[in-house]
Amino acid sequence: VQLVESGGGLVQAGGSLRLSCAAYGSTFSINAMGWYRQPPGKQRELVAAITKGGGITNYADSVKGRFTISRDNAKNTMYLQMNSLKPEDTAVYYCNAASDYGNYWGQGTQVTVSS
Repeated sequence: VQLVESGGGLVQAGGSLRLSCAAYGSTFSINAMGWYRQPPGKQRELVAAITKGGGITNYADSVKGRFTISRDNAKNTMYLQMNSLKPEDTAVYYCNAASDYGNYWGQGTQVTVSS
């Protein structure tokens, strides 16, 4: 399984971005997926996760009500809609997929929120 993120960039506080994570390879084996982020000088943390069918999602407290995770299994793509962005959301965002064959990560996409 290969994961490719896109959609990061520079945005002003209060703005929005939508991240995408496209999966390639043995996509039939993918189960839960999630978005993680790593702020500068800090550890990687879970932002949001979604089950295979998309029926169950969970979010870090810091993003609840602002971010929405979703997936389109027909397109093998997961999304993260980020609204009301804050400077503290600045980080490298990583896509993660748990499959029958292991745990996979994308290369990351930078999100920078200016105040």
